[in-house]
Amino acid sequence: MIDSFERFPFCLPSVRALDNLPLHPKVTYFIGENGSGKSTLLEAIAVSLGFNAEGGGKNFSFGTRRSHSVLHEYLRVAKGFRRARDGYFLRAESFFNVATEIENLDKEPFGGPPIINHYGGLSLHEQSHGESFMALLTKRFGGQGLYLLDEPEAALSPQRQLAALARIHTLVEDDSQFIIATHSPILMAYPDARIYQFGEDGITELQYRDTEHYQVTRAFLANPEGMIRTLFDDKD
Repeated sequence: MIDSFERFPFCLPSVRALDNLPLHPKVTYFIGENGSGKSTLLEAIAVSLGFNAEGGGKNFSFGTRRSHSVLHEYLRVAKGFRRARDGYFLRAESFFNVATEIENLDKEPFGGPPIINHYGGLSLHEQSHGESFMALLTKRFGGQGLYLLDEPEAALSPQRQLAALARIHTLVEDDSQFIIATHSPILMAYPDARIYQFGEDGITELQYRDTEHYQVTRAFLANPEGMIRTLFDDKD
């Protein structure tokens, strides 16, 4: 029982209105402005499924700083009959901490192969942010899994976002499911995906071309000079 809808995260319109949210068996997107609750809900789903709040696979249990909400305690995640063979929760803002934890664990004398081998063998700290994200997608994600990604575009150029989209499709064809919180109109273009807009009216399902991300990007690319002129004129 929720004792107050005035405290975070229950004060968010998207959380307050949350009742039943069907997820696409392939790809579901959470979109919306910063602070709308999309990452909060994704985090709560991840934690309720047994993932570490800062990211990683289910075998990660480190904690740099407790910052996740209590929303996971109020969720009931209904699972399908098929058990995912693999899984991962990626948080762009704390992936550095995951990379550090991998190095710390590999220093321990467990006797097994180094964890970093699952990420291509090269330290994630010795790669750029974008390279380490792509190593995660191409090396660590093995298919037949459930992958929760929070703003994965944060470190990816447009070209690498396209490469990530292609990799997502390869994994979907291998019976994987994705839930992705994103601002990227490139990433959210996956065909037939389910897109949920988080906002003041709660959570609304949209078609890709009806999203503000698509419409604003399309308008800007069609006439960048005109849009910039309008933006600058509004500042005068």
